[in-house]
Amino acid sequence: MTAPNTPPFDTQELLDEIRSWVIIESPTTDPAAVNRMIDKVEADARTAKTVIKRMPGRDGYGDHLMVSSPWGSEDEPGILVLSHLDTVHAVGTLAGPLPFKIEGDIAFGPGIYDMKGGAFIAFAALRHLIASARTTTLPIRHLFVSDEEVGSQTSRDIIEREAKRARYVLVTEPAREGGKIVTARKGTARFDIKVTGRSAHSGSRHQDGRNAIRELARQILTLEDMTDYASGVTVNVGVIKGGTRANVVAEHASAEIDMRVPNLEIGDKAIAKVLALKAHDPDTVVKITGGLNRPGYEKSPQIEGLFLHAKELAAQIGFDLQDLKTGGGSDGNFTAHLAPTLDGLGVDGKGGHTHHEQLYVSSLVPRAMLMLRLMETLK
Repeated sequence: MTAPNTPPFDTQELLDEIRSWVIIESPTTDPAAVNRMIDKVEADARTAKTVIKRMPGRDGYGDHLMVSSPWGSEDEPGILVLSHLDTVHAVGTLAGPLPFKIEGDIAFGPGIYDMKGGAFIAFAALRHLIASARTTTLPIRHLFVSDEEVGSQTSRDIIEREAKRARYVLVTEPAREGGKIVTARKGTARFDIKVTGRSAHSGSRHQDGRNAIRELARQILTLEDMTDYASGVTVNVGVIKGGTRANVVAEHASAEIDMRVPNLEIGDKAIAKVLALKAHDPDTVVKITGGLNRPGYEKSPQIEGLFLHAKELAAQIGFDLQDLKTGGGSDGNFTAHLAPTLDGLGVDGKGGHTHHEQLYVSSLVPRAMLMLRLMETLK
């Protein structure tokens, strides 16, 4: 095994190869762009002599790619490394508000933090093992999906299938403040609310109208009041639409709602409360659809044990690894109840989903080493 104090990775080489992934823009909703990114990773994986399985995309999303170690049988429990190659940034971001650039210890670029940097360092760790002709106790399967940023609608079945044959799951989402990894996440629920009222001229026949926007406003106040920080439930009405003109009583209005819940027990009650909402005005119709998108996961004793193992490895490498619980969701939400899961194992940085998205160059080698040591030592 590699001695912890002799990293086999070079910072500049890692950064150069991460750049080669970042400059291929891959917004989730552009399957051709995502597949260009998949093509690049597949080519790199072929050069690395991994076992490759490409799964065609569907429903308007890109392909998924499994890159596996050449050792281990198909039905043998292994380590599932989980990454996504889609980003929130549209094609053209690189030539516009977020070019790839390096300023001191910071490298900027669309998706560099969330999560091409983390996806690449995990791939580099597996590639190093293969190049050095070493095997690990557990086979390694690195799954790259193409639709995580919109809820993993076409990849969830694949993720859960692979997690069922995994002994551990390592998710390469970016590290949190100060390099912390994630050992628990809230669950996510999404809802659409549509209100139908009755249109009328707002001047001459105002009394005949039933304003859908007014009804929606009352529903929004009810929804926002469901936020309860003590129990961990938050509700956010993030998008509202309605009406046609200022002088027309609005017949239609709608909103999109995000809810975060700490676990299934609390989540089931909160979700039922949303779905049970009724119209305040009996002359309007309120229709609410949606439900749980990603289940929450809490730090189980098995996850705690996996974290403590990673913390010990990090100390050997030379840094103090801390963990946290976050309200953000990831594909780790789908795996934590199936296999012990560590999330946030990607690069350190900040600004995910913004035009100042960045990674800290100095985090590349330590984080790649942690991934390598986990692959080498997990049994």
